[in-house]
Amino acid sequence: MEKNDAEFVRKVETFIAEWNNADDRVLVHTSGSTGQPKPMWASKRLMANSARMTCDFLHLQPGDTALLCLPVEYIAGKMVVVRAMVRQLQLIIKAPQAHPLAGLHQAPTFAAMVPMQVTSSLNNAHERQLLADIRQLIIGGGAIDETLEKELRDFPNNVWSTYGMTETLSHIALRKINGKDADQWYTPFDHVNIATDHRGCLTIHAPLVCDNSLTTNDMVEIHPDGRRFRIIGRVDNVINSGGVKIHIEQVEERLRNAVDVPFAITKRRDPLLGEMVVMLVQSTKLDALRQCCEQCLPAYWRPRLFISVDKIPTTDTGKPARKRAEQIAAQYMPE
Repeated sequence: MEKNDAEFVRKVETFIAEWNNADDRVLVHTSGSTGQPKPMWASKRLMANSARMTCDFLHLQPGDTALLCLPVEYIAGKMVVVRAMVRQLQLIIKAPQAHPLAGLHQAPTFAAMVPMQVTSSLNNAHERQLLADIRQLIIGGGAIDETLEKELRDFPNNVWSTYGMTETLSHIALRKINGKDADQWYTPFDHVNIATDHRGCLTIHAPLVCDNSLTTNDMVEIHPDGRRFRIIGRVDNVINSGGVKIHIEQVEERLRNAVDVPFAITKRRDPLLGEMVVMLVQSTKLDALRQCCEQCLPAYWRPRLFISVDKIPTTDTGKPARKRAEQIAAQYMPE
C-alpha cells in the first residue's frame, strides 16, 4: 500500500470510529465554493437515511464493492463510507487523486468521483475500461461539461450526474447522462419534493435528510411534470451588466470547448455598467483569448477585462472559488 493510501485509510478509520461512538452527530465542512468553508453538525440518523435512499435508487446490494476516492473531511467522502456501512458494501479505499482507478484490476460496483477524476481516467486505456465497467458511477462536486458528457454517452453501464450539497447530506437528485434514457433533467429521490421561491431558486423539502425545508441559491427550471428540474445557475453568480443579467455558468459553458487553458468568469464593479464581465485565465496570451471570446460569445457576454493569474482559485474539492475570484478582479489594477 502506498504511503498516501495508508494515511487515507487512517482517516477513514478515524471517521468510522467517530460514526460508531455515542454521539448522534458528526462534524462536516461545506466545500467553500461561494465563501469560506463552514463547519456543520450532521445527524447520523439523517445521514443513514441519505445512504439508504442512494443505495435503493441504484439497487446496491450487500457484498457489492464501493470505491472511496474522495476526501472524508467533506460530506461526499463521508457518505461513501456511510453507504458501505448501512448497506454492507465492501470498501475499496484509494487516496484522493486524479487517477483513482490506477492499480485496480477489477472495476468496483459503485464509485463516486468528481469530473476531474473521470476525465483523467478516460485518458488512460486501462482506467477507461475500468471506468466503463463500473455498474453505477455517480459524478458530483462540479459541472460536467459537454465534452465529458459526450465521452460518457455510450458507456454500457449507468453514469449519473448528482445534485446536492452538504446541507442535504449529499445528493437528493440524479440525472442520467448516458444510454437511451439519458436526460437533461434531474430526478429527485422519492420523499423529496421541490418548488421555487420568488427568485426562481430551488426549494427542497426532504424530511428524511433535512429537518427543515431548504432554500437554495440555485436558479432552476422545473419540468412541466412538476418533479424534474434543471439548473440555470446560481443567483449569486449573476452579473448585472447594463441591465442585462448574465449567468456566469452559462458563459463558462459556452467557452469551455473553445478555451484550452484553465479560466474562470467573474465580475467587477463598473461605474457605467454597474458590473462588468471579467475573465481570469492561466495564460499571458490575452489578445488570443479576447479574439476567442469575440467569436464565441454574444456581445453583452464578452469579458471587458482579462486578468492573467498563476492559478485559477478553487476550493479543496476542486470547485471554482467564486468569492476569491471576485476579490482578485476587484483588487486588480490595470496597467
